[in-house]
Amino acid sequence: MRKKLTTSLVGAGLAFAALFATTGSAQGHGYVDSPAARSTLCGNGTVQDCGQIEWEAWSVEGYKGFPGRGPADGTLCAGGNARFAELDDPRGGNWPATKVRGGQNYAFNWQMVARHATTDFRYYITKDGWNPNKPLTRGDLEPQPFLTVPFGGRMPGWSVSHSGVLPQKSGKHLILGVWTVHDTENAFYSCSDVQF
Repeated sequence: MRKKLTTSLVGAGLAFAALFATTGSAQGHGYVDSPAARSTLCGNGTVQDCGQIEWEAWSVEGYKGFPGRGPADGTLCAGGNARFAELDDPRGGNWPATKVRGGQNYAFNWQMVARHATTDFRYYITKDGWNPNKPLTRGDLEPQPFLTVPFGGRMPGWSVSHSGVLPQKSGKHLILGVWTVHDTENAFYSCSDVQF
C-alpha cells in the first residue's frame, strides 16, 4: 500500500512539473507577436543564440514607471532583466524587422500567458537618426508614446489587439511596447524592430 501511494505521489509530482515545463514558468505573462518582438523571434527559433529568453518569451518584466522610472538605459528591451540581456544586444542592427508603412493603421497584438489588472499599454518609437547598432536608450525614443491604450485597472483577455496609426518614418526603427500592470510594481517590456 505504501509503495502504491509513493508511486502515485511521485507520478502526480512529475505531471505537475511537466505542466510547468510545457506552459512556461509561473512568472510568465505576455509577449507581442505583431509586430514580432525580439523575444518572440527568439522563442520561435527565428533568431538563435538568445539565451534564456528562448524558453521564456513572455517574461520580459521590469519595474514600471517608464520613462521616468523602470529599466536603465541600455537594458530597455530586456526590461532591466540581466537574464535576458541578449534582447539588448543590437546584433549589428541585424534583428529581423517587420515591414510597416507610416501614416497607416497597424494592429499591435499581445498574447497573454498570465493576465493582470492593467493600467495601460503604451507604444514608443525611435527618433529619426537613431543608431540601431547601439543598445536602446530613452534618448533614442520620441519623448511621447505614439499610442496609449488606457485600461483603468481592467483585466485584458488572453489575446489583446490595439490599433493605432504609425508615425511617418522611413528606414529601420524600433518600437518599445510597455504593458503597465495596475496592482504590482512591474510592467512588461517588448522591443519590435520595424522597417518603414
